[in-house]
Amino acid sequence: MTNQIAIGLGLVILGLLGLDWYLADGTGTLFLVRKGAELIEWMAFWR
Repeated sequence: MTNQIAIGLGLVILGLLGLDWYLADGTGTLFLVRKGAELIEWMAFWR
């Protein structure tokens, strides 16, 4: 992955997070964070 692609992807992700925060008060981001935490706990259980 080149630096240009990494910067572009980072800007797209930040833009989408900002758009979610602006349009839906961050509920989509909060949902993904909660599901990610559940996934980490589930994976730690099987370790």
